[in-house]
Amino acid sequence: MPETGRPKTSDLSRKAQLRRAKRAQRERERRAGLVNVQLLLPQPVADKLKSIRGLPGFAEQLDTALDRVVLRIRDYPQLSDLAWNRTDEFIPANEAFRLYERNWRFVELDRLDGRERKLIDRLASEYGGGVINA
Repeated sequence: MPETGRPKTSDLSRKAQLRRAKRAQRERERRAGLVNVQLLLPQPVADKLKSIRGLPGFAEQLDTALDRVVLRIRDYPQLSDLAWNRTDEFIPANEAFRLYERNWRFVELDRLDGRERKLIDRLASEYGGGVINA
């Protein structure tokens, strides 16, 4: 009796073919700079992410949103000086504000660039009621 179904195109079993395809997909993603991140989130938040993850520009919009709450320390010279003893690359924005506030006497105002000035103004507005208690 002849076999039915799709013709055999490989000597590998279906399971081995699937394993190989998944490995190749992970390699393509790795070369593209993509990383799989697993998060434990409340169901409503997870549902929101699932519903928009495929939209064009999603990664860019998520990055913009994250930039409001997480800062790369080295992007801000004075913050980098204040955080000299930290090994983390990123710092939560509210923690950065507290660091600026606690160590304001060490901030060299004449060396602040426009970008860092805007950051400090934003942090003061969001976390300090518009002021830095120096």
